[in-house]
Amino acid sequence: MNPTQYYPVIMTGNVAGTAAFYCRYFGFRPMFEAEWYVHLQMDEVPSVNLAILDGAHETIPAEGRGRAAGLILNFEVEDVDAVHARLMAEGLPECLPLRDEAFGQRHFITKDPNGVLIDVITPIPPDAAFAAQYTEEALLT
Repeated sequence: MNPTQYYPVIMTGNVAGTAAFYCRYFGFRPMFEAEWYVHLQMDEVPSVNLAILDGAHETIPAEGRGRAAGLILNFEVEDVDAVHARLMAEGLPECLPLRDEAFGQRHFITKDPNGVLIDVITPIPPDAAFAAQYTEEALLT
């Protein structure tokens, strides 16, 4: 398999509202808009895409229809502190406060209007115990 693109699709009952959320707070813009589907692309990083889909749409097999659940979207950024300050000032919920993790992340978690968790992360050096669990290649990035 040689994918030409990969992106998550959030199923929801509020396509327009969910798309507006990601445009306002995370810098996406619509590349395709229909009442039942919106394809978003990040302004600053065009390779980052996200789709919003009406969870009851006929293109979804009956057993898969619904809304997003059990999902966390990770956005890795250069300055998590700045993103945290901006989103908290905008009134987004803080589900997990900004903190450092021994496994190599400084992050916080908020959520979208559907309850989808959004983990905003800046990598930091992991503690020695966790560093041993990474491949050498992963530690270099």
